[in-house]
Amino acid sequence: MTLGEKIRNAREDLDMTQREVAEAIPMNQSNYSKIERNVQEPNISQLRRICELLRIDPAYLLDIHTPTDRAPRLLVELRALLDRYERER
Repeated sequence: MTLGEKIRNAREDLDMTQREVAEAIPMNQSNYSKIERNVQEPNISQLRRICELLRIDPAYLLDIHTPTDRAPRLLVELRALLDRYERER
């Protein structure tokens, strides 16, 4: 399952519209739709907000185990965010 499919499924499970999620991030609905369709990747702050709103574990969302030096920048930033979250718990 792709990142966009996981996000869409979580949103639908909560009976939220794309517009509702987009407004809460905040971003425009068109760009949010691109995330769900895997046309555009969210930046780290958008990803954080999506995870909070839709109650998604970021590690599940991106299927992260250990990023490599070839991993996209977003994955590296997310790994740092997850590490920080674990230290603060």
